[in-house]
Amino acid sequence: MTEIGIGIIGGGYMGKAHAVAMSAVGAVFNTALRPRLEMICASSPASAQRYLKAYGFERATDDWRVLVNDPRVEAIVIASPQETHREIALAAFALNKPVFCEKPLGASLSDSQIMTEAARGQISMTGFNYIRTPASQFARKLIAEGAIGDITWFRGEHTEDFMADPESPATWRTMGDANGTMGDLAPHMINGAMALIGPIAKLIAEVETVHATRPGGTVDNDDHGQMMCRFENGAMGQMYFSRISHGRKMGYAYEITGTKGAIKFDQEDQNALWLYNADEPEATRGFRKILIGPAHPDYENFCQGPGHGTGYQDQIIIEARDFLRAIETQTPVWPTFQDGLDVTQVVAAALASSRAKAWVDVTAD
Repeated sequence: MTEIGIGIIGGGYMGKAHAVAMSAVGAVFNTALRPRLEMICASSPASAQRYLKAYGFERATDDWRVLVNDPRVEAIVIASPQETHREIALAAFALNKPVFCEKPLGASLSDSQIMTEAARGQISMTGFNYIRTPASQFARKLIAEGAIGDITWFRGEHTEDFMADPESPATWRTMGDANGTMGDLAPHMINGAMALIGPIAKLIAEVETVHATRPGGTVDNDDHGQMMCRFENGAMGQMYFSRISHGRKMGYAYEITGTKGAIKFDQEDQNALWLYNADEPEATRGFRKILIGPAHPDYENFCQGPGHGTGYQDQIIIEARDFLRAIETQTPVWPTFQDGLDVTQVVAAALASSRAKAWVDVTAD
């Protein structure tokens, strides 16, 4: 086993998740590389010191440049606001340091394109954790093996209700496209759709701000959006994204229809997958609930008991394993920055379609 010094930029919600993941991943997956929490960077010296003590880092700073340039920081996790991603990633790649960057990859399509170009020949990953549940990994396996035949239709959503109350105040979340629903929530389901079904060829979308004013200011980004799409393999698709869907807390859900059956999944019940086999006798034919357990991808590393379940933090630990594996083998592991850019291009196409009120082609990089 070899130690590797990890630097995390951003100590909040995602910074904590990645710190916990790096602390646990060696024990969970017996990785050849064992992370050492070398340095944490936050927006002030006080918060940086607070995170150092809370998460177990060896050192702290309020300047990301100090972290990136430190020789004991050998790999970098970017969990800071989107507008900081580009500059940090470029500086890290200039030093040949592997980078894991939370989604969305950049604050704009241009940022994402520049970051992806800089990542060529380097180890990079984009943070799309939800598709890594054992259930969704198993769904990908079933589809690849042809269990439900040729895919004809996909319906996906990422719906939450954290901004459903119109009296919720204006914050950073209500400013800028990158923080709107299309920048914040849509990338997860778009990534999931592309992982399960394949690239998206064309789409038509509507994007809308429902609550244009909130206490404390105006809103300049979107509350929800919908799109129809055609995948490159010919399958039809529909997706809906919302931060104002009352009652939905983690509505990352999809339905997939094929020529031999169908699959359903809902992240709010993330340890179950529903499978329909059209070849079963009519009297017993129906959606069957598959309870996730050790027979499914990556589950057994966390728990040996079927039905005991994995959770959100476990998805981040799986990401950490994949990032370390990429560094160890010097081999790209999905999803790379290119995969993050592919998602950003779909989001950009959806915004363009909404403005034009027309079908648009998704431009491949």
